[in-house]
Amino acid sequence: MIQLMDYFNYFRRQAIEVYVGATPLGGANPIRLQSMTNTSTMDTDACVEQAKRIVEAGGEYVRLTTQGVREAENLKNINISLRSQGYSTPLIADVHFNPNVADVAALYAEKVRINPGNYVDSPRTFKKMEYTDEEYAKEIEKIRERFVPFLNICKENHTAIRIGVNHGSLSDRIMSRYGDTPEGMVESCMEFLRICVEEDFMNVVISIKASNTVVMVKTVRLLVEQMEKEGMAFPLHLGVTEAGDGEDGRIKSALGIGALLADGLGDTIRVSLSEAPEAEVPVARKLVNYIAGRENHPYIPGAEAPEFCYTNPSRRHTQAVRNIGGEHLPVVISARLNGNMEVSGQFKPDYIYCGLSMPGNRREDIGYIVDGAVWDGSENVWPAFNTEQLVGLHHCGAAMKFLFVSYLGLNEEAIACLKCHPEVVLVAQSNHPNRLGEFRGIAHQLMNEGLHNPLVFFQFYQEKEIEDLEIKAAADMGALIFDGFCDGILLYNHGNDIADMKVDEIAFGILQAGRVRTSKTEYISCPGCGRTMYDLESTIARIKAATSHMRGLKIGIMGCIVNGPGEMADADYGYVGAGRGKISLYKKKECVEKNIPEEQAVEKLIALIKANEPDMQV
Repeated sequence: MIQLMDYFNYFRRQAIEVYVGATPLGGANPIRLQSMTNTSTMDTDACVEQAKRIVEAGGEYVRLTTQGVREAENLKNINISLRSQGYSTPLIADVHFNPNVADVAALYAEKVRINPGNYVDSPRTFKKMEYTDEEYAKEIEKIRERFVPFLNICKENHTAIRIGVNHGSLSDRIMSRYGDTPEGMVESCMEFLRICVEEDFMNVVISIKASNTVVMVKTVRLLVEQMEKEGMAFPLHLGVTEAGDGEDGRIKSALGIGALLADGLGDTIRVSLSEAPEAEVPVARKLVNYIAGRENHPYIPGAEAPEFCYTNPSRRHTQAVRNIGGEHLPVVISARLNGNMEVSGQFKPDYIYCGLSMPGNRREDIGYIVDGAVWDGSENVWPAFNTEQLVGLHHCGAAMKFLFVSYLGLNEEAIACLKCHPEVVLVAQSNHPNRLGEFRGIAHQLMNEGLHNPLVFFQFYQEKEIEDLEIKAAADMGALIFDGFCDGILLYNHGNDIADMKVDEIAFGILQAGRVRTSKTEYISCPGCGRTMYDLESTIARIKAATSHMRGLKIGIMGCIVNGPGEMADADYGYVGAGRGKISLYKKKECVEKNIPEEQAVEKLIALIKANEPDMQV
């Protein structure tokens, strides 16, 4: 358990203050927002104009890729141009593979991001290597010998650094000793942090990212725990890499980043979307504002279950009731209190809650839930009760029952009732400013009482915009999914502003983003940067148009090789920029076609999928 963190009550972790130009982060500073240009860093005017759009959208830092010394040197011109136009926003240089570039970038940028996976270590081959302890120590010394001169340059120029670990670019050395694990990602970061501390260089920000939200959240939790063990309190940059675009990108980002923000972790964030960089910033602002609104909320007196492990949670043990709980996938319950029973073929809810109305024209492949007062025992219709109706629940003979319960409503009487009724599915509800805290309180109380009833979370909103619902619902569900408590979601948006089927689609999207239930093709696509070798947005659109009907596939669409094969390690197929106008195709981690002309690459990707997925209509 992370020290000084209250698992049930929101407040921000206190990190040290880091100075990034005139915009410090950590300490008492607000959570900073940032984005990254996707223009060539050698194109000064294009970078300046895009940086201005990011700043005008609310971005507080602007990151630019610096793949070579020339690009690093051109940061000087970009910086001068922005300052001459009245923009003081700090610039961040993004460096991979060449530490010499980082040395130059430190002269002209307010912060330099380095990637431990490729700063000194050789390029990845994904091959297992064996190291003795002595050999491994020598590799760490090599890092120190090259890293310390860079720190000295940063000290002299008052340049901050970001140690940015990506799941997709762990070194073969780390992979060989720790495997492809969160623990390996943490150690990759700590090797560099320990050198910073030894050299008394504290102007450091950390990021530790993955496209897999489960890996990302677990790794950040482990990192904070390890830092505290070693007396460190560096600020955190949060992000889900390769989150994609549109609804998927927003849900995946809000789920992963929101789960950590809700625990008080994070000092700066980037929502990585495969869209125009300035489009990322309003999404990030909505997410930060939503979580920060919980500050100073009424206290929640939760009691953590002894068997729960925050840094390595497992799914809460439940007894299955029909297809809810146990080893079953989390269910989606749709609230249709307006009588509308139309459902989508792809995002069909498992159950529909109808309130006081018995539904007509019922489908055999959907279960229906009605309030206990109108339940008549009809086939595939199940009764629901609240904690004021426990007597009625007790005398009801249904094989499955639902109980709507609040944190305060889970009292001694309710607990006694549940101990007699394992056939009850709990539907947790809350109107607390920090509903996550109360929902966690319910889950932990069930564990403390030895109750194994399945637990569904009722998430209620009154949003007019789809994006707002995506962000808030995903942020609220993230930690509950990662903590292993989610046996289902009942997502309800009051009013007629957002269609019922769209609400259902968002619910399924949240479960998929949390890696607990798959309902559609998943796209692991990068946001693009100056390294991107092709028109990312149009390519994503073409690939989606050809493959979005396929269920269960993961397709990686990566602008360049930096994170390419690694970040899409669990993707079934990959499309990676290999050079200007050239694309390489992957099946899993194996490159199967190299340097294909861009104009042929999408068709060849489709052909590759067809050849290997004969049961799918491509």
